Amino acid sequence: MKLYHSSGSPNSRRVRILIAEKGLDIELAPVDLGAKEQFSDAYRAINPRAVVPTLVLDDGTAIGEVPAIMRYLDEAYPKLPLLGATPKEKALITMWERRAELEGFASVMEGARNAAAGLKGRAISGPHGYEQIPALIERGRNRTQQFYADMNLHMASSHHVAGEFFSLADIQLLCLLDFATGWGRMPIPDDCTALTAWHQKTSGRASARL
Repeated sequence: MKLYHSSGSPNSRRVRILIAEKGLDIELAPVDLGAKEQFSDAYRAINPRAVVPTLVLDDGTAIGEVPAIMRYLDEAYPKLPLLGATPKEKALITMWERRAELEGFASVMEGARNAAAGLKGRAISGPHGYEQIPALIERGRNRTQQFYADMNLHMASSHHVAGEFFSLADIQLLCLLDFATGWGRMPIPDDCTALTAWHQKTSGRASARL
């Protein structure tokens, strides 16, 4: 197998962390987003949506979209199930992962991509160009702050995002927070102490360095 990825992509990082947590040996093929390599004919032949990551199986099957890649790897290599082992665990992990995607990542992207000077005409990732909408910057930042507050309340009574063990939901939130506080320039508020404590603890995992 081969994973086409970018070192600066939070979506790529989500898959790299899963690979590390499960101890898998998968070839990494870098895609230079700065050089717009994702739009090359060679990469579009692998993933027509022109986004990373993409997992290519031994038989040539290409799997795009992070949830699909992570589900495949978790089920193909069931030791240490990061998507959960029981129907209840799987439902809770999927629920929290979905919330982080819709309420967290989407908010950060709305605020950051509409503000970044280098993303003019590329406000939404993918094969089609969309112009930035300045009015969405503040809304995206406000939504992100509300997400921080909501997750802080949740983490005040939970060791991990979706229960008592590290899961894909934790990977999702870790990559979201690192991206938001870094490239997105949206720091976690000082009063979100539970969320900050979780972030510091989870950032200490060996896989989090990827």
